[in-house]
Amino acid sequence: MEEQTNEKELFLSIFAQKVQREGKAAFLEWLERTDFFTAPASSQFHCAFPGGLLHHSLTVYQVMMEKHFDPKSDNEESFALCGLLHDLCKAQFYKVSMRNVKNEQTGQWEKKPFYQVEDLFPYGHGEKSVFLIERFIRLKPAEAAAIRWHMGGFDEAVKGGSMALSGAFEKYPLAVKLHLSDLEASYLRESR
Repeated sequence: MEEQTNEKELFLSIFAQKVQREGKAAFLEWLERTDFFTAPASSQFHCAFPGGLLHHSLTVYQVMMEKHFDPKSDNEESFALCGLLHDLCKAQFYKVSMRNVKNEQTGQWEKKPFYQVEDLFPYGHGEKSVFLIERFIRLKPAEAAAIRWHMGGFDEAVKGGSMALSGAFEKYPLAVKLHLSDLEASYLRESR
């Protein structure tokens, strides 16, 4: 719980320092009314624990800044918006349910909590994050494309045959940097 509090303070500090766009205050007020700061990042994979979404968002931002930020060509505000908010679609997305699991030591069935997807607004993954952000803060085209395509080849549109990902990666280096940072955070830095 204390770690979640510290991570929330870090998130809010980075956001306050780096993001200067109109709509920022209204966005943060709305964000406080969601479960963004306490939600998991997944139902069973990376950061599937309370506060996992916040932890993952901070990790992606940190990887972006450490590995991919070039002060000559990149913008710190864009990196903060993309790194911190790329998975905003996961707020209000999971609910805690119960299932029976057999205790191997006792042989008894026990109720155990697990995260279940409850998508109240099925709008896609990256595109849903863009939609939610833009209700308050106007994104630049590179930022919107980066957030939209941050899943890379895992995106459902790509799996369905869309070629738009390669166009976005070619046109917007920020999209490539966000995708690579998301991969590194998920598969190399966060325990699975």
